[in-house]
Amino acid sequence: MQKFCAFLRGVNVKGTNMKMADVCGIFEKSGMKDVSSVLASGNILFSSEKSEVDLKKILEQSMSEYFDYEVFIFIKDKNEIENLFGGNSFENHPEFHIYGFVGIAGIEKILMQEFEKSKKSEGEDAKIMNGNFYWKISKGNTLDSQFGKILGRKDLKNAFTSRNLNTFEKILKRLG
Repeated sequence: MQKFCAFLRGVNVKGTNMKMADVCGIFEKSGMKDVSSVLASGNILFSSEKSEVDLKKILEQSMSEYFDYEVFIFIKDKNEIENLFGGNSFENHPEFHIYGFVGIAGIEKILMQEFEKSKKSEGEDAKIMNGNFYWKISKGNTLDSQFGKILGRKDLKNAFTSRNLNTFEKILKRLG
């Protein structure tokens, strides 16, 4: 059995409210083992013998049926999460958030193109490292920045989700 984390997009934002206990129950009913959540932002740890492709299909369908809402999930194994967390080259700074992104193949290039076209706030930056996209933004400006607004576009909702790097660190600690 392999350990995974499912990253749900848009959970508990803009009226999409999901109780993590309900989400975990759906994962268990879908055949997942060792199911637990990390934070209330849609990070579900679980074990399975199935492939990431099969898991995505099964879990998106189960979640969408239960919540009567089109759910988008991005599945990563422990090695992929370690690569994402460890690949960040931004230095921690108390006045900035650093986000890592998970999504479809090639999303890092699309995000970088959008970032390069957007107006930047002071200190805002983005990088692609080891095939992962990272974004640094001053605290309090995440949703107000031009790039932050791009992230909510409907045409990208099935392509990626993001988490603060602190969240990836918590997930890795729980994965062991």
